[in-house]
Amino acid sequence: MKLLSSHSVAIQQGDEAMFSDFENGGDMWTGSGTRERRKPIRFEQPFRSAPVVMVSISLWDVDTGAAVRAEVKAEHVTPEGFDLVFRTWADTRVARLRLGWTAIGEVHNEDDWDVT
Repeated sequence: MKLLSSHSVAIQQGDEAMFSDFENGGDMWTGSGTRERRKPIRFEQPFRSAPVVMVSISLWDVDTGAAVRAEVKAEHVTPEGFDLVFRTWADTRVARLRLGWTAIGEVHNEDDWDVT
C-alpha cells in the first residue's frame, strides 16, 4: 500500500492468475456459450469505504480462430475486498488469463477521531 503525501488516500494493487484451462481441458478452452470465473480478493488493509477498483488484462492467451470476446470487472466492492470477474461467451476460446487490479480509496488515519 502506498500512502499519498499526508492525505488519507491509499492504493492497493494485485495481479491474479484467473485460470489456465489449456493445460487441463477446462471449459474456458473447450467450452462454448456463456462462461464466467470469479476470484474473491481481500485487501491487505480495509479502506474506510468502498474504494474505486480498476481491472485490466495482464495476460491474455486466446485462440485466434474465433472472435475474441471478454468482459473484466470488479463486482461486490466493499471496504474489505471485491470479486474479480472474467466473462466470455459464444465460441471464444481462452487458454490462460491473468488480471491486474488497482484499488484507490480513503483509509483510516491515526489522527481520526471516533466520537460515538
